[in-house]
Amino acid sequence: MSMTGDNIRESFLRYFEEKGHKIMPSSSLVPHGDPTLLLTSAGMVQFKPYFLGEKPPATRMTSCQKCFRVTDIDSVGDTKHLTFFEMLGNFSIGDYFKEGAIDFAWEYVIERLQLPKERIWITVFRDDDEAFEIWNKKIGVPTERIVRCGEKENFWGPAGDSGPCGPCSELHYDFGKDIGCRKADCSPACSCERFCEIWNLVFVQYNQDKSGKRTPLTKGHIDTGMGLERMTVIMQNRNSVYETDLFTPLLDAISALSGIEYGSDSAIDNNIRVVAEHGRATTFLIADGVLPGNEKQSYVLRRLMRRAIFFGEKLVAGKSFLTEIAKVTIERMKHEYPELGHKKDFILKVIQEEEARFRDTLKTGTQLLEGIMSEISEKGEKEISGEQAFKLYDTYGFPVDLTQEVASKKGFMVDMTGFEAEMEKQRERAKASQKFKKSLSLAADVEVINGCGTCVFTGYENLSDKSVISGLLCDNKNVNEITEGQEAAIMLDKTPFYAEKGGQVGDTGEIIGSGGRFIVKDTVKISDKIVAHKGYVVQGVFKTGDEVTAEVDIERRLDIARNHTATHLLQYALRNVLGEHVQQRGSLVAPDRLRFDFSHMSAMTEDEIEKVQSIVNYEIRRNHAVHPDIMPYKQAVKDGAIALFDEKYGDEVRVLKIGSPLISSELCGGTHVSATGEIGFFQIISESSIGGGIRRIEAVSGRGAEQAVKNNIINLKNEIMTVQAELDRERRQVASLQRGQTKQQADSLLGKVEIVKDIQLLVSRIEASDIDMMRDMADMLRAKLGSGIVVLGAVFEDKPSFIVAVTPDLVKKGYQAGRLVKHISSVAGGGGGGKPDMAQGGGRDIDKLEEAINSVKGIL
Repeated sequence: MSMTGDNIRESFLRYFEEKGHKIMPSSSLVPHGDPTLLLTSAGMVQFKPYFLGEKPPATRMTSCQKCFRVTDIDSVGDTKHLTFFEMLGNFSIGDYFKEGAIDFAWEYVIERLQLPKERIWITVFRDDDEAFEIWNKKIGVPTERIVRCGEKENFWGPAGDSGPCGPCSELHYDFGKDIGCRKADCSPACSCERFCEIWNLVFVQYNQDKSGKRTPLTKGHIDTGMGLERMTVIMQNRNSVYETDLFTPLLDAISALSGIEYGSDSAIDNNIRVVAEHGRATTFLIADGVLPGNEKQSYVLRRLMRRAIFFGEKLVAGKSFLTEIAKVTIERMKHEYPELGHKKDFILKVIQEEEARFRDTLKTGTQLLEGIMSEISEKGEKEISGEQAFKLYDTYGFPVDLTQEVASKKGFMVDMTGFEAEMEKQRERAKASQKFKKSLSLAADVEVINGCGTCVFTGYENLSDKSVISGLLCDNKNVNEITEGQEAAIMLDKTPFYAEKGGQVGDTGEIIGSGGRFIVKDTVKISDKIVAHKGYVVQGVFKTGDEVTAEVDIERRLDIARNHTATHLLQYALRNVLGEHVQQRGSLVAPDRLRFDFSHMSAMTEDEIEKVQSIVNYEIRRNHAVHPDIMPYKQAVKDGAIALFDEKYGDEVRVLKIGSPLISSELCGGTHVSATGEIGFFQIISESSIGGGIRRIEAVSGRGAEQAVKNNIINLKNEIMTVQAELDRERRQVASLQRGQTKQQADSLLGKVEIVKDIQLLVSRIEASDIDMMRDMADMLRAKLGSGIVVLGAVFEDKPSFIVAVTPDLVKKGYQAGRLVKHISSVAGGGGGGKPDMAQGGGRDIDKLEEAINSVKGIL
């Protein structure tokens, strides 16, 4: 019976639903709250807390889990290995155990999938007689088809370095005696290709700690895993997963884009498989919030993408294979994983930007690597030094795994020991160049840590509290007494001081005793349970065991609280404006400012920044209630609380909620205002990039915002004064130039002087920038004439303007500038007037300008 991959997935989930199992959605590929895992690698990851005693939503559950296996990246390209895969599983939390799990597995593969009984072989843990008996006596599998194996093969360890574990039993499919080694005693214990494991039934009986010690659980649980891809190969009678309907659409897309048919060449087929598999995995990782970068999950994604781009370039240079694979993956799988459809545009944008960025790197790096191989080949050598590989990585961004891959195909090796040595040198340089803040330079004395009890934080409720000194550090040494003038650190049995954590800076204030006063300049944690109040003694003496009063600087704490609550509103606004892909990647909450780093691929526009700022201030004005809740981590995430990407959380968490109905719910241990109105005002100062796919907003709120507004006003005034001074300088320069131009033009006009009735008369149309320039020119000409009349005309704003100047001697004889300009202006349809020696006028008709100024001759 042939079934599609979708059919098998649906069939499995519905079968177990019929058997009383609750269908659970797949959890994220990023296992939030589980520090033991980089990425989700098995179906049981989301159920791990239930195996350890947390109450489950149901005792029987089933799921199809998205999984990722980092160890297989370099093997992808052959016909077997995958990084991303889907794991079908059924889980029992203290309900049925071995017999129930075996019954369900057999019924499903034989009756639902209709696999031939004789094709199914079983493996069990060497000491698990119970499982052997169930398979043999109850199910009826012949003894010769049940194989006992050792711990390596049939004991399932924890998902991570600790957790639930136990013996397992596996179902294997037999492809036939003609496949594989063809030995008479061949069985699933053999490493040949005759047998394929299709289902693993883990009997969870122990909890293993980090040292490897196993403790029996109070109840046995069941954790099973059936790889969808493997089962699809069998159900469709194919030779590999790449020939099934889970991958053929991806291979077809690559063939269409490259013009190369899959199956035509084994080396090319390898390249096509890498692009298809990595493209599919990339799509799911980005959908779950991972962005390409240089650390942890981000590095895995970047490595995956760059490997796919590298092999894509070998097919056809310059083609966006990853983008095309993502489109096909989204369309093919969004019905099962809706997040793919919801985040389609963002997924494609991330891929396109990384493709463009890496193509430049790839071109440069490949050329340099070819040059290195050519150079060492001439010396008769075949090893690329660690220093050379490191330079390619550090200076040019060329990944060392690609260096190894390219080199090996050309018969070269890479000195990875030398490379790691260079990496370690770089890490040491980074440490040496790092200037640690004084608040973090505390070297805790072991005796103090051992002698101090847990410090209880009371600062959510109190800003002043009675306490007892449990330890003292001076010059990083354990002391029993500190005196006036000494810098030191005081440890208390309880404190209202918040110790720096989660981006929020430590509190400052005072510790007051009966005989002294200590100024707290910073508060830091020197272990999970011990808090150090760093500062100096300004008066008296402090001793271990003294009763003291710890008083936090209230105004500073309130400033910090305003900024911290503002960061929560900021994240809410960013997710509204930019999309739900926005995740916090770092922050600083200080009294005078806040800094918020978040995932986003491009610079925000001015409009987006304005919208975000407006949303935050709107929610501040609504004066929402802000309140914390303590609850189990799983419940918080289930209820929609936002957890910091890659943060480690305990079983119980503090959830900071804003509004009713909720507008923000985040896991947060910091200090906050009780209502958003207390923030006052919020202002974004800057938005910038701090790395690939990570943006940073710096902002202020409350008193900081008030000060920022004041500073803006002061800066604006200063800028206005600067601009005014600059304008004055420019005006003076223009006036000086105009005077020079006026003088030159005036000198050129003296040749136009006429004698009319024994009077020197100068009439001319001129080019002038304004009426002042005309007046200056008239003054100059009048002075040069000594005795005479000057009549000038010019055009300003499409209208004629006139100036008449008369020397004093002619004024005395009755020649009036005002009368003359009034007559001249009337000819052009206007009017004018002024003093006897200087007057100005204007008209409406430009065409009458020449006639108007020349009419003065008739008047004289």
